[in-house]
Amino acid sequence: MRRSRSYIRLPLLAIAITAGSALACSYLIFDNFLQLARVSTGKIVYASHHDGNWEIYTLDANTLYTKYNRLTNNHISDCCPAWSPDRTRIAFVSWRDGNREIYLMNADGTNVVRLTNIHGTDWNPDWSPDGTRLVFESDRNGNRDVFIMNADGSGQTRLTENTLFDGDPAWSPLGDQIAFESNRDYSKEIYLMNIDGTNVIRLTNNRFIDGNPTWSPDGKRIAFHSYRDGNAEIYSMNTDGSDQTRLTDNPVGDLYPSWSPDGSRIAFVSDRDGNPEIYLMNIDGSGPTRLTHDKEDDLGPTWQP
Repeated sequence: MRRSRSYIRLPLLAIAITAGSALACSYLIFDNFLQLARVSTGKIVYASHHDGNWEIYTLDANTLYTKYNRLTNNHISDCCPAWSPDRTRIAFVSWRDGNREIYLMNADGTNVVRLTNIHGTDWNPDWSPDGTRLVFESDRNGNRDVFIMNADGSGQTRLTENTLFDGDPAWSPLGDQIAFESNRDYSKEIYLMNIDGTNVIRLTNNRFIDGNPTWSPDGKRIAFHSYRDGNAEIYSMNTDGSDQTRLTDNPVGDLYPSWSPDGSRIAFVSDRDGNPEIYLMNIDGSGPTRLTHDKEDDLGPTWQP
């Protein structure tokens, strides 16, 4: 349940009658949580090595004490989760049948169905806005390219075709374009294309890695990570590549941004506290707040729509 500012701080005022300094400390403790409480939808799905191998979990960013809910449970790695637009299903990647394939499950982890079945790697699924199709990357033809398929696994179609890498696709909220990363011009950059693979447009242009594009809910901005300043940081830009703005600034890696459904926050991964954990920040980069506190790695956060 979301807590209002007055609901949280009134009990602390009673404490402050006898311990004013304690009130000041309590304000500091709760300050970041109060920022999180303004997020309209707090559920995030992600991958974690918390229990000894990679599994899929959810957490609620709006709760004071973050609780983790494990969705998958097998001795082989599961990762790369993506919510369906209607919140009922999660696409993900698993090694459970011998190589990386894309699977589908209910949002509670039940009814797991395998969607791809090829000799190769299928990776990084993302949903169309109407929930009828998935875009993903695959190396089934010898190098990684972007593919599309129906949500039941049928109609698998290759969208890109070049001798280098195309991957990490993200479907636009309007449904008419797909952002992806590629090293087709010999440095990994972010591109746009139509959903049939035509009209490829390069958005970033530097000699360092730009990757992991993710759309804002209104379709006006794309967040991504970039190594252009010496280490991985989170940036955002307009969908034509203009106004590339740095959002994070610290000497370790910040990666894998994901917009909240109301467009007010960005979840991301950072190892600023010693290992990769999930954080939140405002869309201008202010107010970074740590969500997970594991000794093991947490990766790939994706908001529930």
